[in-house]
Amino acid sequence: MKRFICIIAAVSLLVASGCAKKTERYRAEFLSIFDTVTIVVGYSESKEEFVEHTGQIKEQLAEYHRLFDIYNSYEGLNNLKTINDNAGIKPVKVDKKIISLLSFAKELYYTTHGKLNIALGAVLRIWHEYREKGILDPQSAELPAKELLEAAARHSSIENIKIDEEAQTVYLADPKMSLDVGAVAKGYAVEQVARHLEEKGVSSLLISVGGNVRALGGKSGKNGEEPWNIAVKNPDKEEPDADLCNLFITDCSVVSSGSYERYYTVEGTMFHHIIDPGTLLPASYFKSVTVVCPDSGLADALSTAVFIMPLEMGREFIDSLAGVEALWVLDSGEIVYSKNFRLGRQIGNTRGRTFCVVSLPSTTRGDGPSVLLACHL
Repeated sequence: MKRFICIIAAVSLLVASGCAKKTERYRAEFLSIFDTVTIVVGYSESKEEFVEHTGQIKEQLAEYHRLFDIYNSYEGLNNLKTINDNAGIKPVKVDKKIISLLSFAKELYYTTHGKLNIALGAVLRIWHEYREKGILDPQSAELPAKELLEAAARHSSIENIKIDEEAQTVYLADPKMSLDVGAVAKGYAVEQVARHLEEKGVSSLLISVGGNVRALGGKSGKNGEEPWNIAVKNPDKEEPDADLCNLFITDCSVVSSGSYERYYTVEGTMFHHIIDPGTLLPASYFKSVTVVCPDSGLADALSTAVFIMPLEMGREFIDSLAGVEALWVLDSGEIVYSKNFRLGRQIGNTRGRTFCVVSLPSTTRGDGPSVLLACHL
């Protein structure tokens, strides 16, 4: 069983002078949930209030991590690993949170024309094993055989995920298939936690789980509520500018998928972790894709799905979705935007509070003047 090492960082207290409300800025950080760093920044009337909110976030995210874990078992808990272990054997009774995630992901399979497929676990497991071995021993790094991948892909039908909501069970009808929710789990969990906090009246908080960012309201400032400033990472690590652009968001999510984080190298060629279900190879269209929309789970899933789509297919797909915008970074370094991203089309949720201001360079390499673009709802 994997050990959790969760560290709450010393809370930094910064007085927001001149605020309309007597609120102060706090920050907390903890590790290992979803195998990444979680950062929480918020404005609260007291340190105790912020610590309470952070404790709820940590506790709930840890629960989602255990439920969605495909590598580890936990005593007294049926999780996704339990479902995988019982593929072709029997239905597994699970928490409703798992039912909701899998139903959400199955719907997205059809929405994304099969690009997001949580039933591709058998293929992704092979790539994971080869990547881990290649990272540990670069000199012996190799690619999985095409025949091995094709054999695994024959056990990736989404229709073999049998969900019984009334009985609250999940059954994998193919004994050789397995689930992998890495493309959607973090964002989905963040969204559920954010909604819980919103129901509790939390109105100024920013949650980032491994770069999956979700803003609750805006931040407190001298002019009242101000948007959060989110930097979109430059996927080209050799460029002098670490950030590609800045997004100023309220009640919105920003998620990026890219080839620059999880990868290994075989004979001088980099192979990343985002696998195209069609080719069974790492997608090779872009360096990164960033999606902006109100729902963190949707943003997480779409950033992966669109990363796998050719550019024109992806742009047409994003442009067909209400309240969703995206930007692509091509291998050449060129930045491409969805139809209304630069026009300031309204994006946000139905509560009418979301807006997004985007500061984008006028040239693809970021050495020109910036243009301030905005959309308000």
